[in-house]
Amino acid sequence: MRVAKWGSFLAVRLPADLVRELRLKEGDQIDLVKGDGTILVGRQPGADEVLQGLRRFRGKLPKAARLSRDATH
Repeated sequence: MRVAKWGSFLAVRLPADLVRELRLKEGDQIDLVKGDGTILVGRQPGADEVLQGLRRFRGKLPKAARLSRDATH
């Protein structure tokens, strides 16, 4: 991959195989994490994906585990 100047930023073009594997599209946010001599690339989930994941837990917590707004204050 080649680093290029894009306005006042530096940019890297990702290979098409990686873009497909990560299911990236324009506007997505990604994380770059430095590992042991490597850089890991991961796609941050979108708001709709986060909500979809949270819906799986709806109604599955025991009543004792629920948060009370009054107890918090």
